[in-house]
Amino acid sequence: MVRTALCWVLAAFFAVAGILHFTEVDAFSTIVPPILPFPKAIVRITGAMELVFALGLLLPAWRARTGWALAIYLLCVLPANIYMALEGIPLGVFGATKHALWARVGLQFPLITLILWSARSLERKQGHGS
Repeated sequence: MVRTALCWVLAAFFAVAGILHFTEVDAFSTIVPPILPFPKAIVRITGAMELVFALGLLLPAWRARTGWALAIYLLCVLPANIYMALEGIPLGVFGATKHALWARVGLQFPLITLILWSARSLERKQGHGS
């Protein structure tokens, strides 16, 4: 029950984040590392991915797979969060200290753990010889 409720909270979080990727494209584009081309396209693609992840967390049959996909996704966007902290880029309209930006980087790992736990991604399925 707690895990399911947490999946719903995480789904809401990623749904809002996904929507913001479409409504705040310019703000999100500033944290795409300059080595990557087409920052606005990257922002829109990652926004769409976050919306799909939100849906996947709501669907019990897809929850565990979504947990793994979301964990990999968060590791893939980690360079953007590190770039944001290195450059002191504010969180959209919210100003943030460098310490807060680095704390955000560090929170990625507990967030990944929480997602994997709540989505039951770490549990082995019973049956079929296991």
